[in-house]
Amino acid sequence: MSELTALLESARQGDQKAAGQAFSLLYEDLRRLAAARLRPHRTMTLLGTTSLVHEAFLKMVGAESLPVENRHHFFAYASRVMRSVIVDYARARSAERRGGDSEHVVLDTQLSEQIAAPENDALRVHEAMEVLEKAEPRLAQVAEMRFFGGLSEPEIAEALGLSERTVRRDWEKARLLLLAAMG
Repeated sequence: MSELTALLESARQGDQKAAGQAFSLLYEDLRRLAAARLRPHRTMTLLGTTSLVHEAFLKMVGAESLPVENRHHFFAYASRVMRSVIVDYARARSAERRGGDSEHVVLDTQLSEQIAAPENDALRVHEAMEVLEKAEPRLAQVAEMRFFGGLSEPEIAEALGLSERTVRRDWEKARLLLLAAMG
């Protein structure tokens, strides 16, 4: 058993110290994952790579245990957590942009509908993922691991116990459904 596997097993049993050590071993990989997740949302957020990794870490170790079995599961879980951090940040920015609890006065409804705030893109993707999760949970899991986790088809196949061909078909179907849900 590798050091990482042993740490993840301990973290799954609730050992927070082991979770922190596993996080340290995978820190640079998590930074690359975070950079890839933030790239499409660059205009939306002041959230940086390091901030995203640290926010994700706090959420991950805040749970009673780390529900992962191996490296691939860890990155799938990390991608889900990073997605939630980005979405939470986008919602907060959107609420702030709309004035928080202030009363809203729209001067030109056509103009306000035509201007799409960049954080709305992250929220639209999140909402489409929620629709997909309800309709096709496995497709949503594949899409999340691929899009937010940056995992390859072989890695997803291994993590989910599926064939690569099934993962490829699921990814294509998920992409089409997400695009339709966002359209």
